[in-house]
Amino acid sequence: MTEITSKELELISDALTAEGLICKKARAYSKTLTDVDLAATMAKIADEHEQRYNALLGLIGG
Repeated sequence: MTEITSKELELISDALTAEGLICKKARAYSKTLTDVDLAATMAKIADEHEQRYNALLGLIGG
């Protein structure tokens, strides 16, 4: 496996923070929205960002 530089680690860390925040917000919205279709869309968005978060985490062996 290729060594990750400190700059790459910093960028991955920033991306993890952003993806985690977006996922949490979308998940919260999906649980509070009364429009069923919109709530389902927000849940899907949350799932997509959670997948990205996990993929980024995998890059650093987390």
